[in-house]
Amino acid sequence: MHVLVTGGAGYIGSHTVLLLLQEGYRVSIIDNFSNSSPESIRRVTQLAGRAPELHNIDLLDASAVDSIFEALRPDAVIHFAGLKAVGESVSQPLRYYRNNVTGTLNLLDAMESVACRTLVFSSSATVYGESTALPLVESTPRSATNPYGRTKLHIEEMLEELATSDPRWAIANLRYFNPVGAHESGEIGEDPQGIPNNLMPFVAQVAVGVREKVNVFGGDYPTADGTGVRDYIHVLDLAAGHLSALNYLQQSKGAHVWNLGTGAGSSVLEVIEAFARISKRPVPYEIVERRAGDVAENYADAEKARLDLGWKAERGLEQMVGDMWRWQSHNPTGFPNLEFREMTEEELNAFINGK
Repeated sequence: MHVLVTGGAGYIGSHTVLLLLQEGYRVSIIDNFSNSSPESIRRVTQLAGRAPELHNIDLLDASAVDSIFEALRPDAVIHFAGLKAVGESVSQPLRYYRNNVTGTLNLLDAMESVACRTLVFSSSATVYGESTALPLVESTPRSATNPYGRTKLHIEEMLEELATSDPRWAIANLRYFNPVGAHESGEIGEDPQGIPNNLMPFVAQVAVGVREKVNVFGGDYPTADGTGVRDYIHVLDLAAGHLSALNYLQQSKGAHVWNLGTGAGSSVLEVIEAFARISKRPVPYEIVERRAGDVAENYADAEKARLDLGWKAERGLEQMVGDMWRWQSHNPTGFPNLEFREMTEEELNAFINGK
């Protein structure tokens, strides 16, 4: 099977591409490298022993997207590409709607033009808004509270309406909780641009000495230690969920939705203490005021994915932190800052093949 992966050079995308290659799929990637590096795919190629095809394309360039689908004619698409910072989305809502929603529309038009109607979409638990009905199940009412979350919700609804209108489509909406960790080799991992928006990469940067301390937003929540509890999932478990969903769609049309989480939560202080213990480094922190919109606890019910897909998260917090630390300690400032934006596609593919 030929799978095209949008945003395949990013954090979750690169780990999923690696699994696809290891499982024998033919893989093509389109990415505009706005928040990723071809270095991740060079390392994926080394780990897998074979390379995907890499194409420098922005989903907002509809003619380029149409052309690459006409040339490649993939069997299925896994769609990761999108802007993802909640705070940034509040200050730049039109950029988020244009990039995430319009980019997805261009993708769907190109897929339809070559009769490629199998899609696994990277959605988010942000579509549940501030729901406090725990654990969160797929039938929990959706009510996103920021532009980023609303783009995911709009796309989910768009995909559901598409599948209703045309029964030839097979679509999976995968609602992630908090992806963390890295490949056990330490070769690929999360490389956020600028200040990390999420807890664990920030803690990792404090442990490695790149940042001074962790601000813990709120120490008076009704939880065991007073800090917020979240459902963290290892990125390799998450990647495996995409392959399970892709396999399911070979036998089942329509639009489907699954939570991908562990079904349990870890507190902010538990994450910090695990990092300090495993890294053997101090992780200074300061408890500061709560952030608006944060809830005390947030975790998934992933039973539907277990029953439908035969999938469940296998890795616990210790392995998440251990793998994250291995990546961060080997790559304290992330991937090398390479001059790749002016590379031709031929040069990019020669680079990832080590030529």
